Amino acid sequence: MLNQVEATQAALDLIEEIKKDYGSVLFHQSGGCCDGSAPMCFQKDDFLIADHDVQMGEIGGVPFYIGGLQFEAWKHTKLIIDVVEGQGGMFSLDNGRGKRFITRSELCSV
Repeated sequence: MLNQVEATQAALDLIEEIKKDYGSVLFHQSGGCCDGSAPMCFQKDDFLIADHDVQMGEIGGVPFYIGGLQFEAWKHTKLIIDVVEGQGGMFSLDNGRGKRFITRSELCSV
């Protein structure tokens, strides 16, 4: 597992809120389809991690994955998960809370 993802306090607070409602969860960085390139939060048993997915780290004790092809484009980037007002991704557990996760990034030397 890499250590290329971190979360703001607002994101950590929202993660805790979601964990209270759903138990064990995980993140997968969307590849840009229906919900753009948003970090998506799922119940752990509701999302199948593929062999090509890469775990970039953990935030709030929750594993954070990204697809292998997308990782190749982002492998020199640190992801910073934050929260803004709005609706979450259609299938993401932040949906319907009036706030959503967003990915910010900065280059890193990995």
